Amino acid sequence: MKAISLGVLFLFAAAPTLQESSPQTILWAAPGILIAAMIIAWAAESAQFFIAQGFALAILAWMQTLPEFAMEAVFAWRQQVPFLFASLTGALRLLTGLGWPMIYFSAAFVYRKREGKPMQRISLDGEHSVQVLGLLVPLIYITVVVLKGSLHLVDAVILTAIYAAYLAVLGKMPPQEEEGIDDLERVPRAIVRSPRVRRIALIGGLFVAGGLLIYLSAEPFLGSLFAISTRLGIPTFIFVQWVAPFVSEFPEGLSTFYWARTVHRAPMALMNLVSSNINQWTLLVAMLPVVLSLSIGRLTSIPLDGQQKLEVLMTIGQQLVGMLFLVNMELAWWEAAALFVLWFVQFVFSAINPDVPFWGMVAQQIRWWMTVTYFIWAGWELLRLLLGQRKPLAFTEFAKMWRAHVRA
Repeated sequence: MKAISLGVLFLFAAAPTLQESSPQTILWAAPGILIAAMIIAWAAESAQFFIAQGFALAILAWMQTLPEFAMEAVFAWRQQVPFLFASLTGALRLLTGLGWPMIYFSAAFVYRKREGKPMQRISLDGEHSVQVLGLLVPLIYITVVVLKGSLHLVDAVILTAIYAAYLAVLGKMPPQEEEGIDDLERVPRAIVRSPRVRRIALIGGLFVAGGLLIYLSAEPFLGSLFAISTRLGIPTFIFVQWVAPFVSEFPEGLSTFYWARTVHRAPMALMNLVSSNINQWTLLVAMLPVVLSLSIGRLTSIPLDGQQKLEVLMTIGQQLVGMLFLVNMELAWWEAAALFVLWFVQFVFSAINPDVPFWGMVAQQIRWWMTVTYFIWAGWELLRLLLGQRKPLAFTEFAKMWRAHVRA
């Protein structure tokens, strides 16, 4: 519920709608969010050093997505209902379509330089089955939300409960080997080595400073995106969907790229992004009807129009394919490549102006085609799983973890 409380910060804003700002505003607002994201990432990485990895990754992932939470809170508070799922779906597809492949190929590049041979896959540990299967539960429930066509406060309660259960299971897992202090980046390493009182003050101060900077930058940044999309003739929904996530997801990209370069921490980097996917499908989605209700002054739900349903379904399809890739507790090179190619195709076509002859028509249809492609591929992977061509190791490993640590 902590993430939901972020929306209360915007109770002090005056205007009921989000106004366009000058396109030049992005020159200071975007760097402001990036700097805030860096500050929060340093604080989160320093804090997570002192708790077990699985639980720490979940908390770290939530801290790293604060810029995304802030942007969605602005949309909800300003009652910009048509845009509520723009940045969210774009961020989730960016994490899986670009983030997961980036982790694999970064680790593979370093591995080949060191070992002189290609790295075929990233292999996960047994404890990571919690994150892999933890992604499946919100995907199923969000599908129910799409089918009924609206997001209610009851859904917010259920999604928050799903995330709480996920954290509870992670909290039962045994701590893995702690990362060495020398593996940290320079700033968090200096914080961790500080005396206890100074360390607590630095971590707390960075969180406060980063949160304040996000608060001051998020709305002007989104207003500038509205203005730029108008100038370029690109639909605002699409422009916000693809530009905002590159800024809001910057902390995760930075941390995971750094971890992936060590090769042996590539599984940890991958699970960090999976945890980010989970907290955005649960806490972030749950925050939307809460903040919108606070803004309107009464209990309300969020209706999903045709475009929003399609965007969410395509994102679910992509996430389901990614989850089924990981069900055998590894990410192979061709799976990483497939996720990237499918993401890149939709990314390129989304930037095409719908008024352009032929290609504009293709750009308008690409999301439907990609949605069908994802679900057909997910069906094929599920069939392979049922026929025994893929090993359901995530389920068997999770059962072992449950018997050994949760039920016990």
